[in-house]
Amino acid sequence: MEITRQMRGEALELKVQGRVDGYWSDHLSAAVDREIRQGHHHIELDLSQVGFLSSAGIGTLVRLYKELKGIQGSFVISNCSRYVLKVLQLSKLEDVLVGKVADVSSTVDVRRIESPAAVSKIERPEAIYEVYPLAPDATLQCQPIGDAASTMYGSGAQNCQTLQFANSTFAIGLGAIGDDFEDCKRRVGEFINAGGAVAYLPTDGTNVPDFLLAQGGQAPEVQVCYGLACHGSNSQPFSSLIRFEAKDGVPIPLTALLGSCLELAHSEQIGVVIIAETAGLIGAALRRSPFTANGKQEPFGFPGIRDWLTFTAEPAYANRVALVAGVVLRGGSQTLTSFIRPFNTPGGVPLAGHFHAAAFSYRPVQRGVIELKASIKSLFEGQSLEGILHLLTDDRAISGAGESAFIRGACWMAPISGPTQERSA
Repeated sequence: MEITRQMRGEALELKVQGRVDGYWSDHLSAAVDREIRQGHHHIELDLSQVGFLSSAGIGTLVRLYKELKGIQGSFVISNCSRYVLKVLQLSKLEDVLVGKVADVSSTVDVRRIESPAAVSKIERPEAIYEVYPLAPDATLQCQPIGDAASTMYGSGAQNCQTLQFANSTFAIGLGAIGDDFEDCKRRVGEFINAGGAVAYLPTDGTNVPDFLLAQGGQAPEVQVCYGLACHGSNSQPFSSLIRFEAKDGVPIPLTALLGSCLELAHSEQIGVVIIAETAGLIGAALRRSPFTANGKQEPFGFPGIRDWLTFTAEPAYANRVALVAGVVLRGGSQTLTSFIRPFNTPGGVPLAGHFHAAAFSYRPVQRGVIELKASIKSLFEGQSLEGILHLLTDDRAISGAGESAFIRGACWMAPISGPTQERSA
């Protein structure tokens, strides 16, 4: 099989020569997937030089069509041989797959929201950013939950509480999904909550992440032992949406992305939720619940720490899409002292923060202005949840794995408006 490519306006044309059968359909799929990962969401396929199309090939075409349609892209066969046309007619797919690339401006997507054009397009060393206003005066109140020290030493059961988070709230920390503390205490692990969805990584040995979605307007319950919740004062908790795209395909380090978000938000401390295509994630996750220690073990001592935490020795979850949430600030914060940790950033003003990430099977992140809750729901319902990490930077001189990095995506953010009181049961 030979595939040649050519840009036609906003669409990418791929001209295919050869057979699209059970063997070569995988090659065609891989070629189109590479183009999608490069950010091409409008693809035109010329099959005029294809002499054979099998059922496996048809399955590949249908999958690519559905994938691009799902992100408001387009996938059409602009030209086909007589044999290919006959097969598509017999499969009743001619009207679906054969035609011209749709006018991008005429498409409709339920995840798009009404918004003015980007107020600015900013080029920085690591990426190109587009800034969209959402609710310019919006701020976040961030409330610590529980006590980190007592939780990690297994003596903070009294701090654990059943919580429900509104759609205008995001939260991260240690907790579990279940009826009560007794039900959950041996499964407590990292959790992330945003847009009416909560996901966590159980520490009961299964190592399989689990999640709950809001149903009928009812937010899922989480047994939270320690964490941070950031609340918006209205249904739109974020002041702006920042779209970013790596320059020349060079992945954007997490700290560079967060530093730019702080500058674009004109704030020294912000809450951020990110959906992005990954180059790799660096972090750690609990292997055991703190409440199995019975106060007799030192969870962060060496070498025992290896029994408590799993670290990514190299970037994990590459070529995935991640949901990331947390807070970042320059300098310190009396209220958030127990929650934030310094990021090891080269030069400049040091950053501190705390972020959790949920990694999903790959799907391209739709361009333009998208709505957070619907995008999160689509991820949980349409993709496989593969893992959850507490993101870290690893700058060890010899064996350091670096930091998480991204290719493109969307950041919803708002300034954190001053100190708040700890949330209690």
